Amino acid sequence: MVFKGKTLLITGGTGSFGNAVLRRFLDSDVGEIRILSRDEKKQDDMRKRYDNPKIKFYIGDVRDYQSVLNAVRGADFIFHAAALKQVPSCEFHPLEAVKTNVLGTENVLEAAISTGVQRVICLSTDKAVYPINAMGISKAMMEKVAVAKSRSANDTVICATRYGNVMASRGSVIPLFVDQIRAGKEITITDPNMTRFMMTLDDAVDLVLYAFEHGNPGDIFVQKAPAATIETLAYALTDLLKQPEHKVHEIGTRHGEKLFEVLLSREEMAAAADLGDYFRVPPDLRDLNYGKFVEEGERKISEAVDYNSHNTTRLDKAGMQELLMKLDFVQAIVRGENAEPQD
Repeated sequence: MVFKGKTLLITGGTGSFGNAVLRRFLDSDVGEIRILSRDEKKQDDMRKRYDNPKIKFYIGDVRDYQSVLNAVRGADFIFHAAALKQVPSCEFHPLEAVKTNVLGTENVLEAAISTGVQRVICLSTDKAVYPINAMGISKAMMEKVAVAKSRSANDTVICATRYGNVMASRGSVIPLFVDQIRAGKEITITDPNMTRFMMTLDDAVDLVLYAFEHGNPGDIFVQKAPAATIETLAYALTDLLKQPEHKVHEIGTRHGEKLFEVLLSREEMAAAADLGDYFRVPPDLRDLNYGKFVEEGERKISEAVDYNSHNTTRLDKAGMQELLMKLDFVQAIVRGENAEPQD
């Protein structure tokens, strides 16, 4: 195994992705897993939960280069998951999103290159494609920084992954719907025709590992994922919780939301390689002195279609229920237990 005896650093490692990686790797022959984050309470909770000497904890912030450098020294690989991810908070505090998502990524990549880290995978989001909110814009810039740094990264391979919302994560719509059903309140949906990619946390980890194994400098990887309308999701949950007549109330689209999400733009689809379960978008490694920035065109781009949650595989209610039942959170709720969504 390529991780045998190696040191893996996860930035933002106390979140749901970091916990999922730990569950996947702790029983493997990885040498050490480093967790870099700002939250000492979450680190202490994680220390007690796993009680494993392979895990090393670093209090720090990706905005601070020195604290990043301290965690990066001696690491072989980095999964860069630290980010501000909530659309509303980024919308009201856009410069904070820039500091963490853009400048923080620059710090991580510069530290990785200067210390000879072998591979870095940066985690991005579908909201980075055709972005309409500050979170998406900052993540789009994060991707641009990663691709730019990959051009002059010496022996450090820098790639990115892009995926949709993780199902049942904290603050997402599935825990909200569950709470509303259990409290006897109306389910509030924005637009019944709004579609979203449906991805599990295991899907996100699989995508990062695929990029780790197959990525070339500057590549962006996307996992093909099914989608469902918000209405289908709502009725799938009411049926699972034995509340098929539960009332659903349409409230309209909120600020910063799209009718559908896009994982690959039309321009990216024109260049993407279809790898079966994944797409790989290679970087354009030419410099500014070539014609297509100025006077030449590309017919293939005009003919391409983006990859979005409207034109991917569409789940019906039964398919949505089958996917929901893969989640520990939903399984516990269906059994009548109390459960906490993923951080």
